[in-house]
Amino acid sequence: MIELNKDNFEEEVLKAEGPVLVDYWGPTCEPCKALMPHVHALAEKYGDKVKFASLDITKARRLAIKQKVLGLPAIIIYKDGQEVERLSESQATAEAVEEMVKKYI
Repeated sequence: MIELNKDNFEEEVLKAEGPVLVDYWGPTCEPCKALMPHVHALAEKYGDKVKFASLDITKARRLAIKQKVLGLPAIIIYKDGQEVERLSESQATAEAVEEMVKKYI
């Protein structure tokens, strides 16, 4: 799981080849913290096919807004630097995230 920040986001996500899942979260977001172990488990399971990364939006607020992340949690899959699918807020369940990942492997 790659820890993203405003300095490496472009290189790790926007310039990456293939699918990249970004978990947007915040330290005060309880649903984010509840989802995180599931996302880490998916990274273990599918990490050879999909790049997994997370971004603490409190450290990169402008970047999150630029990516149109307005609610948490938000899980976005990018492919070759372009957003292809997102789950946000109540849609972001462990099952939904795994289903989304399976589409891009």
